[in-house]
Amino acid sequence: MSKLKLGFIGLGIMGAPMASHLMAAGHALFINTRSKVPEELANSAAVVCATPAEVAKMADIIFTMVPDTPDVEKVLFGEHGVAHGLSKGKIVVDMSSISPIATKDFAKKINALGCEYLDAPVSGGQVGAKGGTLTIMVGGKESVFQTVKPMFDLMGKNITLVGDNGAGQVTKVANQIIVALNIEAVAEALLFASKAGADPARVREALMGGFASSKILEVHAERMIKRTFDPGFRIELHQKDLNLALNSARALGVSLPNTANAQELFNSCLAYGGKAWDHSAMVKALEKLANFEVGQKAT
Repeated sequence: MSKLKLGFIGLGIMGAPMASHLMAAGHALFINTRSKVPEELANSAAVVCATPAEVAKMADIIFTMVPDTPDVEKVLFGEHGVAHGLSKGKIVVDMSSISPIATKDFAKKINALGCEYLDAPVSGGQVGAKGGTLTIMVGGKESVFQTVKPMFDLMGKNITLVGDNGAGQVTKVANQIIVALNIEAVAEALLFASKAGADPARVREALMGGFASSKILEVHAERMIKRTFDPGFRIELHQKDLNLALNSARALGVSLPNTANAQELFNSCLAYGGKAWDHSAMVKALEKLANFEVGQKAT
């Protein structure tokens, strides 16, 4: 792979390891983040830029990884945003999880500047970001996707061009619906088993060999049993994604009743100060309703 000038904006718990993988492959890296630059990048050959616009001036492909739709808009089109540093032929790749509708608008604005745009949200959490095993769902032109694919390969394993701009974000919203409902199902099952007097760890082990087996049962059931709710993926971020699902569904005239129920359980967690808990802590909302905790001894 030829060495490229790459930019990365947003160096949080996901962005920092993703950017590090690009750096490790020998690419020139220009970085910007609104908080302190992580030590592993601050002490590397990466060039710290004062603004997103400066990153865009220096890099040929600019990756963004920030929390929400307004954050992406500010990074791209704010006073010192990426758009002010772009020149024709450059590529902007937004890997945040944001509104599909806004994504289409952002893509049109970047295209109007003579540049290309991919939406490429990810799934796999901090573990996947660190391991370079993320699932990456991409919307945009086939030719642009093929140009950026070698960089995606450094950050992820399951990489799919789903369709045109916005399709990546639609896929991520669908992913977050499935994940939330799986967390809810696993939490209910373990709570039921515990209350009935069964050892939840052994129940999980037994179910891992059957049709109920899933990544959520493998990873998050263990979190529920061991009571390890440090993120991971924060509840407040999953709430944001479910808001995107529910708002988009409303615009499409589609009913998502169980997604709405999962969102209410997350809302309950926030009432107990849990916005920064891992999303597997949804189980705590169900435990409050049952007045019983997974792993507690049934009486």
